[in-house]
Amino acid sequence: MAATETITITRDATALDLPWNVVVHDDPVNLMGYVTFVFMKVLGYPEHQAMALMMEVHQAGRSVVWSGQRERAEFHAHQLQAHQLKTTLEKSR
Repeated sequence: MAATETITITRDATALDLPWNVVVHDDPVNLMGYVTFVFMKVLGYPEHQAMALMMEVHQAGRSVVWSGQRERAEFHAHQLQAHQLKTTLEKSR
């Protein structure tokens, strides 16, 4: 009888985690100027970018204001919530 040899092949499957989105939702409480100010203060955006995101929140009902690593997204979401903005996290698609 012939001896059989078994060959084992292993492959490492590495995939990067998808980015996380920080989403701000429209609410009837916060004024548009205040939302713009918070985006500038918390996210460090220039006024024109903060105003554009605020208008997207106002007109579309939500806006992805930041996207990236989960830990940093959670940090930004917490800061925005501390300023009374309705904020959620979602995995990027």
